Amino acid sequence: MQKGDILKELREDRKYTQAYIAKLLQTSRQYYSDYECEKYELPLHHLEFLADLFNVSTDYLLGRTKISKPYPKFQFSHK
Repeated sequence: MQKGDILKELREDRKYTQAYIAKLLQTSRQYYSDYECEKYELPLHHLEFLADLFNVSTDYLLGRTKISKPYPKFQFSHK
């Protein structure tokens, strides 16, 4: 599955519109649509945000794995 297809499937499964996702990302609906059409690559901060929003790993969003479960969050400790 291509990256754009993954984004679209996750969005539609949750009944979100492109306009809604674009608003969350503070971008235009057209620009978000271009991500789904793979005209543009997702910036890192959008990739991270969408992974958290959809509760999937960034590798899943990038089409690098079929396992959608996110990785455990890494906690830094300052000692």
